[in-house]
Amino acid sequence: MKGSSGSNSTGAKDREAEIQRILEILHKWGIHTLGQLVALDKEQLGARLSPEAVRMWERANGQSDRPLKLIRPPESFEESFEFENEIETTEPLLFILRRFLEQLAVRLSGIYFVAKELTLRITFTNKQQYERCFKIPQPTNDVDLLFRMLQTHLENFKSIAVSLQGQPIKPNSQQFGLFETALRNPNQLSETLARLTALLGVDRVGTPVLDETHRPDAFHIEPFSWEPGAIEHHPAEPIKATSRVALRRFRPAVAASVFLSENIPVHLRNANVNGKVAEQRGPYLASGNWWDETAWTCAEWDLQLENAVLLRCRQSPPSLRSGVAGVEKWEVDGVYD
Repeated sequence: MKGSSGSNSTGAKDREAEIQRILEILHKWGIHTLGQLVALDKEQLGARLSPEAVRMWERANGQSDRPLKLIRPPESFEESFEFENEIETTEPLLFILRRFLEQLAVRLSGIYFVAKELTLRITFTNKQQYERCFKIPQPTNDVDLLFRMLQTHLENFKSIAVSLQGQPIKPNSQQFGLFETALRNPNQLSETLARLTALLGVDRVGTPVLDETHRPDAFHIEPFSWEPGAIEHHPAEPIKATSRVALRRFRPAVAASVFLSENIPVHLRNANVNGKVAEQRGPYLASGNWWDETAWTCAEWDLQLENAVLLRCRQSPPSLRSGVAGVEKWEVDGVYD
């Protein structure tokens, strides 16, 4: 790109120098006006000077064509309004937004477009601004549907200015495969997610994704994405045709008291299970994140009680229990079926 720009600049300078040279020659010939230039012979002028002189003669005679390229300025689908006084309730704000949506829907429908997202900007009395972008799963111009999407997020706002901008897109037309299905009502799902987010918080609504760690039950929530394949899901390994025992996990884990004999569990007691340990396997040591404050470590045991109940237990070292020195923590993670 830099080489192309430099080449264009050099070409323009060369052309200016050529025009200046031709003008100096014409002045020496006594040519000082356009009429005198037009009176010269076109072919003789090109043979004596250069093709650039011919182009100058054509422009002077009105024979040069310069096509006019029409440039349509980009349309802005934005509506704004500034309140004179502070508003105490959301009714005036919702009334204005309803009018904005109606106007945007009419303008978009006039050019056969629909709205794919809405950007809401609100200015508060302290001059701070709130901005939120609403992704529309299935682009539409339905005013009622778009209004419900905005209404969910407009509670306890005291503002003096509001702006709403829409991004247009052509109507969606997609042909699914034989075994592919679409959401019955993507916009209704989006509205439900918005209401859940308003009630529970952004960090509690989304898609659970496993963390890159061996820590049990370690995961985080990512925002729900409408694009297929946005979040990678690793399929579970196929189960071989062998007999396996399923672990029924307790969430959260159940606290327990374990009596040890030479660091070997011999008796377990909690609110639901109580008995001597007939057999044990372990400990299975696991740890991670030793390099920062999120370090963790534990030892897992498989304990079978004398009543044939098989449990998965977890033993945490005393250092993980803040304020309780020298006491180990035992929990029952689950029971084997």
